[in-house]
Amino acid sequence: MIIAIAIATFVATLIGGLLALRFKDKLHLILGFSAGAVIGVAFFDLLPEAIELGSKSFGIGAITAIVAGGFLIYLVLDRLVFLHSHRLDSDSGADGDVSSHARRGILGAGSLSIHSLLDGVAIGLGFQVSVAIGAVVAIAVLVHDFSDGINTVNLILKNKGQDKHAFRWLVVDAVAPVAGVASTLLFTLSERSLGIVLALFSGFFLYIGASDLIPESHHAHPKMLTTAMTLLGAAVLYLAIRLAGL
Repeated sequence: MIIAIAIATFVATLIGGLLALRFKDKLHLILGFSAGAVIGVAFFDLLPEAIELGSKSFGIGAITAIVAGGFLIYLVLDRLVFLHSHRLDSDSGADGDVSSHARRGILGAGSLSIHSLLDGVAIGLGFQVSVAIGAVVAIAVLVHDFSDGINTVNLILKNKGQDKHAFRWLVVDAVAPVAGVASTLLFTLSERSLGIVLALFSGFFLYIGASDLIPESHHAHPKMLTTAMTLLGAAVLYLAIRLAGL
């Protein structure tokens, strides 16, 4: 099963990027749904599981502090390392030579690929807790990888890159989560450590949903339908988790 999910992350990233190469004006609805799904996983699945596993060694206050730490760590990475597409969008029309734009695009696409690698690690660690947890985390990562594929292509194209360069980076980004999943086959974590890791990933996913997917879905499309899709995404994940008995 985990092999099939690893392959699915590759396909999801690839499809997102290919759609970004062809369509421009309909992706906000999908991204809106993705935002709700990722936030739903953090609140309805990862956080409760982190509290259940970690409370044997830590208080609930400590677990929520780790969640906040994960959120803030991702904030720092986002601002200083990942160079998210929102900021780059505004810079793409600025003065500068082609090589400068190319370096900016490569840095952004490369950072997103590292990000996708960590997504794969999250899936593998989820399966170390249980098949159900791994499957739910995989759903969140799949919708997020879809948007990562879109952003990877956009970062290259909006920084004066060619379609062929965008496609090459798309392939790199698609392979990254597969490598992340595979890496978790080489090590296991204790129940105490898994509680900490799940709390961190809860903070990561909250940041991704609130500061990446929601703004991206509403970028130039501040419509009620997009908001409705976000609410639907959260509701679908809530029902899926409850039906799974988590």
